[in-house]
Amino acid sequence: METTAYIKYLRISPKKIKPLVSLLVGMQPSQAIEKLLFDGSKGAKFLADAISSAFANAKNNLKLDPNKLKIKTIEVFKGPFFKRWQPVSRGMAHQIKKRTTHIKVILEEIKSPDKK
Repeated sequence: METTAYIKYLRISPKKIKPLVSLLVGMQPSQAIEKLLFDGSKGAKFLADAISSAFANAKNNLKLDPNKLKIKTIEVFKGPFFKRWQPVSRGMAHQIKKRTTHIKVILEEIKSPDKK
């Protein structure tokens, strides 16, 4: 059984979150959150929020055992960007893109091996 959580329109670039994702796939959610809390980056806080949301969905909505969950996938998508302007010399302005991110976390239940 799988459970999903989405967090959308985060004010951080996807490029800053993607390096953290590969470290977490396959871990239990509680271990992943603990690992992210020791990382001081802004992206780690957003990822911890997404994982804890999926963890709460599994416990409360689907009544799954919290000890039998693992992170199946974490997907990071580009969101829309805000256009801002930076004044430069000679009366001109350059465009700055304030990027946003969408995060999708999928948790799955670890199946115990069948005894024959």
